[in-house]
This record gives sequence, C-alpha cells and structure tokens, in this order.
Amino acid sequence: MAWNEPGGNRNDNDPWGTGGRRGDDQGPPDLDEALKKGLDKLNKMLGGKGGKSGGSGSGTGGGAGGFGAILALAAILVAGYVVFQSFYTVDEQERAVVLRFGEYNRTENPGLRFKVPLIDDVTKVRVTSVRTAESSGQMLTQDENLVTVDLQVQYRVGDAQAYVLNVRDSNQALAFATDSALRHEVGSSSLDDVLTEGRAELSVRVEQRLQRFLVEYGTGLEIVRVNVESTQPPPAVQDAFREVQRAREDEQRVKEEAETYRNKVVPEARGQAQRMIEEANAYKQEVIERARGETARFLELLAVYQNSPTVTRDRMYLQTLETVLSSSSKILVDTESSGNMMYLPLDRLTQGRLPRSGGQSSDGSGDQMDIQSLTDQVIKELRSRQDTNVRRSR
Repeated sequence: MAWNEPGGNRNDNDPWGTGGRRGDDQGPPDLDEALKKGLDKLNKMLGGKGGKSGGSGSGTGGGAGGFGAILALAAILVAGYVVFQSFYTVDEQERAVVLRFGEYNRTENPGLRFKVPLIDDVTKVRVTSVRTAESSGQMLTQDENLVTVDLQVQYRVGDAQAYVLNVRDSNQALAFATDSALRHEVGSSSLDDVLTEGRAELSVRVEQRLQRFLVEYGTGLEIVRVNVESTQPPPAVQDAFREVQRAREDEQRVKEEAETYRNKVVPEARGQAQRMIEEANAYKQEVIERARGETARFLELLAVYQNSPTVTRDRMYLQTLETVLSSSSKILVDTESSGNMMYLPLDRLTQGRLPRSGGQSSDGSGDQMDIQSLTDQVIKELRSRQDTNVRRSR
C-alpha cells in the first residue's frame, strides 16, 4: 500500500516523518523544518546543543544554534585564509620586496617565506633574466649631419628594492635614459666615425654613459650590453655615401697592398745591408791581417838586410824585376862580355809560329815542335849577336 493511500489511519512510510498526521494533505515538504534539522545536526557536530522539534522554545534554540554554526564555519574559513595568505614561495630567479604598512621592510631570497596577511605587501621581481629594449631615431652629429641609429640594450634588474620603490616605471626611465645617452654620444662624434670605424667605440661610450644615468636615477637596473645594430645616412644621400664608402675601401685596399710590398722589400733590403756589412767587416779583417803579415815580413827582411845589406839588396832587385817582367813579352839579356844589353823581341819571333787554338793536336806534339823551334831561333840569335860583338872587339 502506498504511504499516501486514502483511508489509512497511519502510514509509517511517510518520508517527511509526519507519521500520517497530515492526513490527506498532498503538498510539498516543509523546507524550513528541513533546514532547521540540518542546522541542529551541524550544531551537534560543532559541540552545541541541538533544539527539539515543535514548540516556540525549540524554534528559538534552533535559530541560535544555526547562527553559532555559521559563525564557527566563518571562523574556520577566515583562519584557513589567514594561514594560506601567510606563506609564499620565492623562485630561484626572483627576489621578493616586502612592504609593511606601505614602508620597505626587507628583501627576501629564494625559498618558502612568511608574511603578515593584510599588513605585508610582497612584490616579486625577476633578477636573473636578461631583458631587451630597442631604440631608434635620427639625430645630428658633431659636423651637423643627420644619421639614423638603431640601438639594442640588454639589461637586468640588479637592485630589486630600487626597481620597485624608486621609479614608477623603470622601463620608461630606461628608454628616456637610452635616448639621452645615444644623442649625447652621437652629437659628440663626426659622421664618418658613426658610420664606419667608430661604431664599435660608440657602443662602448653609450653603455658607460647609460649605466651612469641609471645609477643616478636609482632605477636598480644594470646594463649587460649595448649593441649599435645599424647606422645609416638619410635616404636622400645614401648613394653618395655608398660611393664614399667604396672610395674608402679602395684606399684601404691600396694601403694593404703597399703594406704587403713594404713587408717584402724591407726584409730584402735589410738582408742586403747585412750582407754588405759582413763583406765590409771581412774586407776590413783581410786588410788588417794582410797589413800585419806585410809588417811581419818587412821586419824579418829588415833583420836580414841589417846582417847582409848587399846580398839582400841584389836579391830584392832581382825579385822586383822578375815580378815586373813576368807579364812582358820582351826579354833583356845582360852579357858579361860587353856593356850593352841584349834585347830579344819574343813577340816578333813568336808571331805566326804559335799554334792557333783550334789547330792543336790531341797529343800536344805541335806545341812541343813550336817550342823547340822557338828555342833554336833564340839560341841562334844569341850566338850570332855574340859573334858580332866578338868581331867588333877585335
């Protein structure tokens, strides 16, 4: 039988617990009563006294118990929120700046940290990551020429406290400082330096000046590197500047060729100079040694001359004549029988008799015959002159 079947005196199957007192009422269950029961159970779980159903006293007790349960639940939630907000984690790449009542309190390192909820304010800052900022614009050089410079700045946070507290917008401050430093350095350089050889030096000067600006502003930023990516003249005069650049490249090429030629010629000249110096030193040494030898020979000859002057003088005379007449083709013969000196023209006697260079025989017999005939002629000439002298003397 159904729990709400008509005519029944009592039905224990009433899900609302009315025990059939409602009779033939087919309406929905009482939600207020169900809510009160739930609050009573929660109050019992939290340690309170549950109110009894029915009567005015039970209604008042149930309302008080429900309010207490709500307060307890709220206290638990608040306590959990406080505990959750009291701890935070700082990453390895970060530093945490803690403000208490809006005033700087401390800077926390990586790890699990504690703070006072609703009193401490924590700001985490990445200090290890390298950031990039770019700057570009046209500016005047020292010689009043326009140039377009593209610049890239790599930086990181060096002081987390200064980064958070000193400057409202550190990135904007960096942009302003970069533009100021770049224009100052470009304005102090000529156009040729900015476009060609001085670009690397320009990067160094801009980096140093920019770092000084950031320290003075107290931004807490550190410059890692400044790169001048490109420097170009205005578009209207780019062709003329390209021609100038080509001329500079040709000049550099000619300089390199001249340097190569110098590196080749100078060592050769130094080698020749060294060789001449060595030859001169050798000649000097040779002359000195020869002079010393002649001096020693003269001293020895002087000692011999002092012992026998006549013999030494005659010998020196004969040696001198031998040296002088050794390359002569004429022979002078001094005879004892007469005071006249005999002259033999060997050049005429040998004229036409000496063999030609191509007519010599392989065994040398032709040379021996010519020498023998020449000897015979000389002997014959000497005998004839001697006989003539003898007849004249008679």
